[in-house]
Amino acid sequence: MRVLVTGAAGFIGSHLSHRLVERGDEVLGFDNLNNYYDPALKQARLDRLLPKPGFSFVKGALEDRGTLERAFANFRPQRVVNLAAQAGVRYSLENPHAYIDSNITGFTNVLEACRHGGVEHLVYASSSSVYGANRKLPFAVEDSVDHPVSLYAATKKANELMAHTYSHLFALPTTGLRFFTVYGPWGRPDMALFLFTRNILEGRPIDVFNHGRHTRDFTYVDDIVEGVIRTLDRVPGPDPDYDPLLPNPGSSSAPYRVYNIGNHSPVQLMRYIEVLEDCLGRKAEKNLLPMQPGDVPDTEADVSALQRDTGYTPATPIETGVRNFVEWYRAFYGA
Repeated sequence: MRVLVTGAAGFIGSHLSHRLVERGDEVLGFDNLNNYYDPALKQARLDRLLPKPGFSFVKGALEDRGTLERAFANFRPQRVVNLAAQAGVRYSLENPHAYIDSNITGFTNVLEACRHGGVEHLVYASSSSVYGANRKLPFAVEDSVDHPVSLYAATKKANELMAHTYSHLFALPTTGLRFFTVYGPWGRPDMALFLFTRNILEGRPIDVFNHGRHTRDFTYVDDIVEGVIRTLDRVPGPDPDYDPLLPNPGSSSAPYRVYNIGNHSPVQLMRYIEVLEDCLGRKAEKNLLPMQPGDVPDTEADVSALQRDTGYTPATPIETGVRNFVEWYRAFYGA
């Protein structure tokens, strides 16, 4: 297939692009290589992809409608995976306009390009953050997500609503994936595992929010990519069991689905740190701090719908995943 992957120089997008090319798909990567975190890391991910037969690349931002439309017109993708977005909960408190530009205006441009380009299936990144103030665990797609606690979460909820509109009005098949905390080699420097590893190796203390009592559904990147590909290959149709008198937020009478994609096995942050200390062979000095605005204390994914529909089964324990990250980090940074 011809697959356009936005955010192809990102953490998940680069891993996904490798897997798609390796199985024989033709992939066009689209990314603006912005400086939300070190652009050199994004370029290094991209440099590994560019020599691969079947991979090509266009530099551009989702909110740049002309560049995006030209990429669609020239490549004519059959399927699209939209992973490009302004990420980060805490940064949304400081720079809200970046989230509107990329996650709202940019996603509108993606939807329009898919609609007019006759795309067979759009898979897009949502987030576990949409569950917001919901305290019922595990989080299920049938739960209400009407109480976001960050603008980032609100934009991801908006993406799901926008996608449903296009599925309903234009019969555009869309699938939203609510990612839970993703980690692994080539990960993002703004995420806990990267920050902790860097500080511990440099002999600096780590900031541990909520006194380490958080639990997170940490999900290894290879498991995530497997789930994305399984989803991409399964084009949704109208749900024959959809009942408009008892609507299920995860499906529709339109060709629309939303799934959780996580590990379904939450781990306390302090345990995650212990595993990292074991892999590094040294102890961390910890600054125990209260919970940050916009954060939630616990996440846990109910992935039964994704397992039922695609056979998705996450298989990587944190001991293996963290070790793989540490080995990559030491090799990449010479640490």
